[in-house]
Amino acid sequence: MANVTDLQTKYSKLAQEYSKLRAQNQVLKKGVVDEQANSASLKEQLKQRDQSLRKQEQEMDSLSFRNQQLAKRVELLQEELATSEAKGKKGKSKGDSPSQHGLQTQSVFNEDLQKKIEENERLHIQFYEADELHKRQEADLKARLGVLEKDTDQHQAVVDGLTTKYMETIERLQSDKARLEVKAQTLEREAKECRMRTEECQQQLRRCQSDLNRQVKQSSSVIQEKVPFNDTKFSDYNSLNVPPHNRRHQLKARDVAGQALGFIQDLVAALLNFHSYTEQRVHIYPLDSSIEPISPLNQKFSQYLHENAAYVRPLEDSFLQLHQSITEDTVTVLETVVKLKSFADNFTTYTHFLQKILPYQLKSLEEECEAPLCTPALTAKNHELQSDMKRVTSMFEKLQSYINLLALPSVRQDALPQSSTSAVFTQLAACLHSLHDAIKEMSKHYNQKASLEQELPTVTQKLCTTTECLLGSLGCLTSSTGKIATFFSNNLDFFTSPGYSPRGSTVALNPLQAESMLANKKRAAAYMQATKKPRPQSVPYRDALSNRRVLTSSTESREGLTQQVHQSQEKIARLEQEKEHWLLEAQLGKVRLEKENQRIADLEAQLAAALGGSPNSRTAAAASMLTESHEEEETEQRAAGRETTLCTSLVGMLCTTPSIEHVGDEESREQLIKTHYMARVGELTTQLQISDSKAVHFHSECRALAKRLAIAEKSRETLSEEVKQANQNISRLQDELATTKRSYEDQLSMMSDHLCSMNETLSKQREEIDTLKLGSKGNAKKNKGR
Repeated sequence: MANVTDLQTKYSKLAQEYSKLRAQNQVLKKGVVDEQANSASLKEQLKQRDQSLRKQEQEMDSLSFRNQQLAKRVELLQEELATSEAKGKKGKSKGDSPSQHGLQTQSVFNEDLQKKIEENERLHIQFYEADELHKRQEADLKARLGVLEKDTDQHQAVVDGLTTKYMETIERLQSDKARLEVKAQTLEREAKECRMRTEECQQQLRRCQSDLNRQVKQSSSVIQEKVPFNDTKFSDYNSLNVPPHNRRHQLKARDVAGQALGFIQDLVAALLNFHSYTEQRVHIYPLDSSIEPISPLNQKFSQYLHENAAYVRPLEDSFLQLHQSITEDTVTVLETVVKLKSFADNFTTYTHFLQKILPYQLKSLEEECEAPLCTPALTAKNHELQSDMKRVTSMFEKLQSYINLLALPSVRQDALPQSSTSAVFTQLAACLHSLHDAIKEMSKHYNQKASLEQELPTVTQKLCTTTECLLGSLGCLTSSTGKIATFFSNNLDFFTSPGYSPRGSTVALNPLQAESMLANKKRAAAYMQATKKPRPQSVPYRDALSNRRVLTSSTESREGLTQQVHQSQEKIARLEQEKEHWLLEAQLGKVRLEKENQRIADLEAQLAAALGGSPNSRTAAAASMLTESHEEEETEQRAAGRETTLCTSLVGMLCTTPSIEHVGDEESREQLIKTHYMARVGELTTQLQISDSKAVHFHSECRALAKRLAIAEKSRETLSEEVKQANQNISRLQDELATTKRSYEDQLSMMSDHLCSMNETLSKQREEIDTLKLGSKGNAKKNKGR
């Protein structure tokens, strides 16, 4: 069973790791999908930018071509201008007024042409700057796209590795699950067999108890009427004043002590974790010891907390010794349980430790309130925690006083009257419930404080982890104290009931009476063992012959009955194996029976008609043969002159032939049967003890399963919290993605507007250049006409 529990713990740990890795895998998958979407959008943007760049290059080529044409046109115009000037110089003799007019128009055209050339140069510069800016943006986007592609490849590799790891883990978990299911099935079959055997043993035990009660009543009546046991010299050791040994009380006490030991171990583990994580928190908050030194008060507090194991571990060790001292062969009352005093002393030591560290706890909380970033809500929670710690310490002090009271009778006689014991136990149960309520309230306030601390801007991951561990230890401490309080309340009747008390008095049992009771138990056991051994003695010859005859007949009947028992056991085992097979066959037979009912009825009618007269003749022949055999037996008995007697009992049937000489055979046979029954009662008692131990074992397994269920519930709650945090992160990332997308769209719209304005300016320049060309052609024609 230990291997099964180890496998189940490993399976639960693997399941928790698998769930965590699965959640991480989902987050990575979402991140990969988002990055793929971002890379796709960036690729689309890059394509659009390439298209726009090509368009701009085409426009630039067209503009450069147009510019060359304009330059050639300007050269032609300059040449025409030069020719016109030469002609003007020749025609100066003809007249001055037309030449002056031509010069004025030529100067106007030159100024306009110079302005257009400057504007064209400025536009070229702007276009070159826009082209350079576009090339830089394109290079940045390509570099970012490469980085995103590398990140995508890395994420994909991580996802593939995690997928393979998850598949291996799933296969291993499935194989472990199949193996555990097979073991569970075998254990269920064993449990069913044990329950059946237990029921059989209980039935046999009831029968034996009824017989033994009847015998005890007869024996007690005989003892009361004929056998007086009155010790007139030592009245304290009178048999009527010494109580009998109560085996059931001892078994119950050992079971209760075992359950209490499990709860004490859980409590000790929770207290160790609580003190250790409190020490870690003191080193982290409000000042981190790795960055700057903490206050001397917290240093002293941390030193005391570091010594908690020296005060907590002895509680478990002393209670383990107490559990080991309670056995079946001892007497368990408050006056004889000596180990309870050591547990009370260790509990007193731990209570003093709590009283010693209480002021440091309160001062540490006050230092947290004095921190610069402490909010009023956090200060209120710290004050509530101070009151909770004072209440918990006071509850431990009350528990210490009650446990010391219960440990006094084992040290000093008549220290605690019998009437006050039940009151002490009742107050102890109420104090345990109050302790559970106080720790539960402290855990609730600590949870609220942790949620408030997570909202602070200076909180670190180390502090969050330590706080979570501290909250987990408080949860374990709350559950363990609740279990102890419930366990004590459920067994309060057992604690308050007097297990042993002298007959006819209400005085508690003292150690001397306990020793005498154990001595009487040992003497009774030795006497019962001695009575089972036959004592050799001289027997007359005639008595020996009669005893031999009775012994022979009893041995034969015993051997026959033993063979019948073995055959019955083998038959029962074979029938149990065939039971399941025949159940399936019965179901199939029911189906077949519905189909074959009509045909079988017809066949039975035909068979009854065909064999109508044969049974009567056969029965008549059998009856005649039986009468003949009876007559022959009667004649033989008459000839022998003997008379047989058939004796039946619980053991079986025995045919005896009593004679006048041997009348005491029946009494000796009854004595042998009685010894056989006593041996059988011992065997049944042993089987009952085995079944009780198995029932206790199954009960402990059920408790372990309940603990695992509670752990699984806690893990489910933590996983739900992680899922909530993951959803919050996803929403935050979606918001960031929307903002980045919006910014990119705004940038694209601005770029498109800028390109539109550039196109408009280029179109205006083209129109102006066309108008200048037309104007220059008109002027040239006019000059030619002149």
